[in-house]
Amino acid sequence: MISIDLNADLGEGFGRWRLTDDEQLLSVVTSANVACGFHAGDAATMRRVCELAAARGVTIGAQVSYRDLAGFGRRAMDVPPAELAAEVAYQIGALEVFARAAGARVAYVKPHGALYNRVVHDEEQAAAVVDGVLLASASLPVLGLPGSRLLALARTAGLPTVAEAFADRAYTDEGRLVPRGREGAVVSDPETVMQRSVELARSGAVTAHSGTRIAVRARSLCLHGDTPGAVELARRVRTRLTEAGVTVTAFA
Repeated sequence: MISIDLNADLGEGFGRWRLTDDEQLLSVVTSANVACGFHAGDAATMRRVCELAAARGVTIGAQVSYRDLAGFGRRAMDVPPAELAAEVAYQIGALEVFARAAGARVAYVKPHGALYNRVVHDEEQAAAVVDGVLLASASLPVLGLPGSRLLALARTAGLPTVAEAFADRAYTDEGRLVPRGREGAVVSDPETVMQRSVELARSGAVTAHSGTRIAVRARSLCLHGDTPGAVELARRVRTRLTEAGVTVTAFA
């Protein structure tokens, strides 16, 4: 049986401002990467999303970030390892309070934005994230890019790891994400996104930005919730996967 998890970044708002349509996306995805207040999100938003996710049976994950509300967590930052580890643990702990209050739990951790891309190759920052996860729990799975330093160090530390893929992001020949500032970094054509979703789930491969076919073996597929038409696209992706014989189910 071929199966894959669908995850999306949720709770990306602050105060009266909301970026993601959390209620609608939670009717499609199987895992919710909930912003923990450092790149987006606040206490009320975290509580609301956890309650919605728990009611719908969607797995809750902590989406940890650099402390960068103004830059939405997408700006490069140099944070001392001990400080970063403490901030990762702090974010997980904050979300855990609201998850437990909703009758659920934080079931995994995923870095966001600049931190996500940094820990693909940066040994020191990746180790700090792992240390932060271990401070919060010795058993939380870590979600990240296949072949990243983060997943390698998490495995060494005894943490479960889950590789993820992106149907709406362009890849380099090395299997990394093309930086958002480059032309073509985001795949916007819905039909292409749906085709790539099925390819990633069924064959573990995708066409890179250069046109080369590369292996991207993943257990979870990320659907970005902050793009125009995100909810409808997510629904179409899930339908296309089901039609292709792929079971959509949470990994945790």
